[in-house]
Amino acid sequence: MNAAATVNVMRHAFHAGLADYRAIFTWRSWLAGWFVRVLFQVSFFALIGERLGDDEKTSYLLVGNAMLVAGLLGIFSLNLTSAERWAGTLPLLVASPSSPILVFSARGAYLVVDGALSAIAALFVAGAIFGIDLPWPRVLAVVPVTFVIALASYGFGTFLAGVVFRFRSINSLVVVTTYVALMAACGVNVPLSYYPEPLELLSRFLPLTNGLLAIRGVFDGAPAAEILGDAALEAAVGIGWMAAALLSFNRLASRGRRDGSLDYGA
Repeated sequence: MNAAATVNVMRHAFHAGLADYRAIFTWRSWLAGWFVRVLFQVSFFALIGERLGDDEKTSYLLVGNAMLVAGLLGIFSLNLTSAERWAGTLPLLVASPSSPILVFSARGAYLVVDGALSAIAALFVAGAIFGIDLPWPRVLAVVPVTFVIALASYGFGTFLAGVVFRFRSINSLVVVTTYVALMAACGVNVPLSYYPEPLELLSRFLPLTNGLLAIRGVFDGAPAAEILGDAALEAAVGIGWMAAALLSFNRLASRGRRDGSLDYGA
């Protein structure tokens, strides 16, 4: 498939995903429903710091859990394969000349934007509520880094979607397990230095970890080179997982074409 055809496939897939999203949310329901839920989730963890009477812990928990939202939305890309099965379109996508990864990656791209905007809004609104210091104008650096986190998480989620491509029964289990794993292993609620060294090293290959370190560096006044280094590592992790997603989708789709194991319906 040439470049023009690839872009055309991804454009149509993105518009299809956007139409699905618009059927779920209006801007009013997004603000009154989804965003309120996100704000309460972030505030819940910040309140733990408040109860401990430690402003530093409050800030740590609030920032970590706000950025976790960007990772959560990226992981939701796992649900796209189940949706395609339920609609009966998955076998048709696999049988088409284009790679399924083009369709899945473009169709769910709205999750990156939604995840990043949700995380940024939660950080600033909850930060103002809890009196967290938002150092101006340094805090603006949080915006691009959050988008990098959302992209890396989306790449990871897309990879996992390729892994569970043929096993629809475990889809929800993988979503929940991955979300909890990111919360536990990526320095969201406790510093990485608390972990055993092998686990700390492993967490560096997960999305969110390096990006969250970059954002904490913004709040802590770390040198720009350190912040950029962590952000670059986050981007590299995202690229690596998207490359792995490409391999997993193509391999499993080829197997599904051969043995007809990609049935209709969920």
